[in-house]
Amino acid sequence: MAKSDSPNVIGADRVFGTAAAERRDRTRRTLSVDRQDCAAILRKVRDIAKGVVAASAERTDQLAAWPEENMRLLQKEGLGGLVVPRAYGGRGHGLYTLARACQILGEECSSTAICFGMHCVGSSVIAAHATADQQFRFLAPICEGRHITTLSISERGTGAHFYLPETRLFSLSPEEYLLSGTKDFVTNGSHADSYVVSAVAAEPDAPLGQFSCVVVPGDAEGITWGPPWDGLGLRGNSSRAMKLSGVRVERANLLGKEGDQNWYIFNVITPFFLIAIAATYLGVAESAFEEARRHLSRRHHTHTGASLGQNSVLQHRLGTLWSMLERTRRLIYSAAESFDAGDPDALTSVMASKVEVADCVVGMINEVMTLMGGIGYSEKSKLHRLMRDARAVHLMSPTSEILRLWMGRAVLGVPLLVD
Repeated sequence: MAKSDSPNVIGADRVFGTAAAERRDRTRRTLSVDRQDCAAILRKVRDIAKGVVAASAERTDQLAAWPEENMRLLQKEGLGGLVVPRAYGGRGHGLYTLARACQILGEECSSTAICFGMHCVGSSVIAAHATADQQFRFLAPICEGRHITTLSISERGTGAHFYLPETRLFSLSPEEYLLSGTKDFVTNGSHADSYVVSAVAAEPDAPLGQFSCVVVPGDAEGITWGPPWDGLGLRGNSSRAMKLSGVRVERANLLGKEGDQNWYIFNVITPFFLIAIAATYLGVAESAFEEARRHLSRRHHTHTGASLGQNSVLQHRLGTLWSMLERTRRLIYSAAESFDAGDPDALTSVMASKVEVADCVVGMINEVMTLMGGIGYSEKSKLHRLMRDARAVHLMSPTSEILRLWMGRAVLGVPLLVD
């Protein structure tokens, strides 16, 4: 893809470059250990998901309650630093293990999966170019299970164009910045210990579009929160508005260098975010499929004594759903593994993962509800929650439309951001 120095024109050579090489080197060093550790981690995640997460899922949904017990247990079991490098005290895993963990959690409670996933995304951003001070103040407590972080980059004014923040970053002194602006849809909002915030340089002489990322402590003076989240679905993720009114932030909390936001966006935030989202919704689709399979196996007609699973038409329809689920699963797993291996074309597959799972999960739940008839539509059906949660997937930025545009540009060798 074409090179450009413009902050709004990003080519694949700038997106992947050294980051891909670093991932390839890290993969060669840790792959054999990761496979063993990954299996142990996933067993632990599955135990948590089938236990406390499953037991609290309905309550989380009904009360729109942030899943604190679930998050604390994941931390207690040593999963807070899942994607933080071992050199910083973390587990050193990448997108593949993150995908599998979010999928398992998503099968039981998508709110918990999203909250954990966004903590991992925030952790990966902080860890990407962490200074010794940032390792000590943020990554160490994250890995020790004492600190939850998250992203705070979306804004009402720029909507789906999350890479164009309007929150202002003022140079207050040689030691401090001043942040002012409002972020929207901040997952883990008001519950996290820190927030990875994107902002644009406010000085008149700053380069045009100099976007940066800083870590803002959750207890910083000048932060106020909007009303509690009361959405149609994902009701436990505490997705709230965050108002920053002259918040003082240490310059030591700057991630990378001033103007590095787009590097973080495409090398860290976008891949980790998209895989966490895609895997969560893969789990939701898996859960819906299992509802259909159990229903067809157990439901019998009294006038024939035959189960619905003996009907060839329904067998055909279930087989079609399995094929859709399996190809989506394989795409997500493959994309995650390619990114971890440093494949320079991996981001296109990662983007496709979110696009495909969006169609898969919505189509799956609609078809499963049809297969289950009145039972699926009834008040106590699990499909109610799954359908409400699934509807958000097309709306989460980057939206399916933006991702398809970027995928087409990547295939054609056109810069991703040209407008």
